[in-house]
Amino acid sequence: MYSEKVMDHFSNPRNVGEIENASGVGTVGNAKCGDIMRMYLDIDDNGIIQDCKFKTFGCGAAVATSSMATELVKGKTVQEALQVTNKAVMNALDGLPAVKVHCSLLAEEAIHAALWDYAEKNGIQIEGLQKPKSDIHEDEEVVEEY
Repeated sequence: MYSEKVMDHFSNPRNVGEIENASGVGTVGNAKCGDIMRMYLDIDDNGIIQDCKFKTFGCGAAVATSSMATELVKGKTVQEALQVTNKAVMNALDGLPAVKVHCSLLAEEAIHAALWDYAEKNGIQIEGLQKPKSDIHEDEEVVEEY
């Protein structure tokens, strides 16, 4: 059901925790399943993400996607981090079951929410960044389980 990479990132999550005085913090959730993800970014004066941490309350897939998302944005520019999609997170984890795709959407939105917070704190606009959704179920396809 889950790939080895998903199980590894769930069992040994990378970058768990908080960043004190973070450059940007984003919190998103999924009202239907109860997952909540908070992403912390430490961005230097050149717009490079020096550190990224997360705290997630949710299922194993939510923890794994959070962990992978932090790995994908660390060391990247703000603009490169903005390009990390839920599909990139899923591909890096060698896939997710259809009923867990919303976890990768949550990871993408958490990155965007943290970037939005960073932009607001610094009075800047990040080209291509739109105000993040608070509940990732808005616009999401619902996958029913029987």
